[in-house]
Amino acid sequence: MNMSTAKKMVFPLTMAMVSLAGTAMATEGVAEVAGAAAEVAGVAAGVAGAAAEVTGAAATYVANNTWMLVATFLVFIMHLGFATLEAGLCRAKNTVNILFKNTAIVAIGLLTYAVVGFNLMYPGDFSIPGIFGFSGFGLGVTPENMMVAGDDGVGIYTYWTDFIFQAMFAATAATIVSGAVAERVKLHSFLIFSAIYVALVYPWVGSWKWGTGWLDAMGFYDFAGSTLVHSVGGWAALAGVILLGPRLGKYVGNGIKPIMGHSMPLATIGVFLLWLGWFGFNGGSVLSANPAAVSFVFVTTSLAAAAGIVAAGILSWIIQKKPDLSMALNGALAGLVGITAGADVVGVMDSVVIGLIAGMLVVISVMVIDRLRLDDPVGAISVHLVCGIWGTLAVGIFSAAHSFATQLIGVAAYGATCFAAAFIIFYILKVTIGIRVDEEEEMKGLDIGEHGMEAYAGFEINNV
Repeated sequence: MNMSTAKKMVFPLTMAMVSLAGTAMATEGVAEVAGAAAEVAGVAAGVAGAAAEVTGAAATYVANNTWMLVATFLVFIMHLGFATLEAGLCRAKNTVNILFKNTAIVAIGLLTYAVVGFNLMYPGDFSIPGIFGFSGFGLGVTPENMMVAGDDGVGIYTYWTDFIFQAMFAATAATIVSGAVAERVKLHSFLIFSAIYVALVYPWVGSWKWGTGWLDAMGFYDFAGSTLVHSVGGWAALAGVILLGPRLGKYVGNGIKPIMGHSMPLATIGVFLLWLGWFGFNGGSVLSANPAAVSFVFVTTSLAAAAGIVAAGILSWIIQKKPDLSMALNGALAGLVGITAGADVVGVMDSVVIGLIAGMLVVISVMVIDRLRLDDPVGAISVHLVCGIWGTLAVGIFSAAHSFATQLIGVAAYGATCFAAAFIIFYILKVTIGIRVDEEEEMKGLDIGEHGMEAYAGFEINNV
């Protein structure tokens, strides 16, 4: 092979090597670009994932807050239910008075809860450990703590939603008292009592459980207020009835004279409005829009009410020989009050048993209270106090996670405190400005005596 031939062979080989090297460099560059692109894609995916997580949390926050506001207006509707129920079960001549009281109670409850109640019920820190705490007058919040967050940090609802939902509960306690003392209590005395009781007593004792006080630390459980709302109102109703005495003509000698309500349609409408409102009362107490929890509470609540109707209807029919609509209506309320303490922790069929027992209890209680000559025109003590106690104790019976003894301690603590507080307030009012209208005004009717107007102007009203 000569030199010329060798050179001819070396040149193509060199060019091939250069080409291969170029191809390798190009391939490496493509790989680097691909790797960079993959890295960018990974970052983008991470950003998208984070954005989706933020969007999901925001959506949960909005859903929770919206449901809590829906629950709030359902609880608000309960006040119309109380008003129509009480009016229907009382005489026509006292209808304006009852409607005025129930209207005023909503205003009193909202205002006193805003001024003092909210911060008394949820003090944050207790100055007397577990017993008393107060975080100041009025409402106020800065943007950084507007959101009320759950244990996982996800927003549940706003501070304002928390307040308005709880404020609707506050007025309910005084509404319970309204029906029990109807047809003979002085309007201004009742309103003064309501303002004091709702502003100070209800939120103070409520802090023992819902404000993480001493009963909460013991493990006492009351999901939506069989004791904290209904029994608190029921104990006050009992104190008021004792100090007021019965309506004129109710008890003559050893006999008991039934005083019939003037409108069973109104009473029936009231009960259905209350049942509707209870979906917010119990369903809202889940404190989120958790689908499983809310729907479960709806089921236990409704089944207990239905069982209460059946039990009260059948038992009263057996005893009185005729079906009593007022007892069936109170049976529904008895079942609702009874399930309120444990609607989220008892079994579905347990809720039926709780409702059945509540329905029977309300019939027996109405009759026993009447024989004790305690005049309760609407059966508020039987429904809210007796069945509130039963519902609270039922948690310790039907829920393995809760102690019957602890539930009993809670019932006793609320009973002793609330009855004593209500009795003292009513007694002071009785010996100072008086709490009962005079006989002439009672006979004429509180609509004319207290308000100077009639609910049914133009119709003939029997004032007996």
